[in-house]
Amino acid sequence: MKHTIEIIEGDITRLEVDAIVNAANTTLLGGGGVDGAIHRAAGPCLLEECRTLGGCPTGHAKITSAYNLPSKFIVHAVGPVWKGGQHNEEKLLADAYRHSLWIAEHTKLKSIAFPNISTGVYGFPKELAAGIAISTCSAFLESARHLERLIFCIFDAENLQIYRHHLMP
Repeated sequence: MKHTIEIIEGDITRLEVDAIVNAANTTLLGGGGVDGAIHRAAGPCLLEECRTLGGCPTGHAKITSAYNLPSKFIVHAVGPVWKGGQHNEEKLLADAYRHSLWIAEHTKLKSIAFPNISTGVYGFPKELAAGIAISTCSAFLESARHLERLIFCIFDAENLQIYRHHLMP
């Protein structure tokens, strides 16, 4: 099966894909950045569903309906807060991507869009995060049976340039 990886600049809440990924916090109850934007765009039913999930540990993910968004589902991935690189942050970030992809694959989704997880207020170095995101997702797609299209939806020009640099051989 042919898998495609795309990098676009834009607003992830507007994408018509099977699932968008939310860079969530451990409570899953909303926050700033992309998390807040997704909660606002999806509407109050998202918060109601998230309250039933009991949170989510760092490096893991959970799925909900997308409510008022054009996507079908939201996969809430909890990336790590950067604490200098000595607290397993790289593995935890890769795990957040892997768990999101595992959920998408087992839900038989064909398309998924990711933001750049942990690079905002969580302070993960952008270059390092982009490399982890692209290598983890590329490796997962090699054995994916359902996922066909993966999009990195980047909100700012700096991260867009970094992701494009990492994806180009």
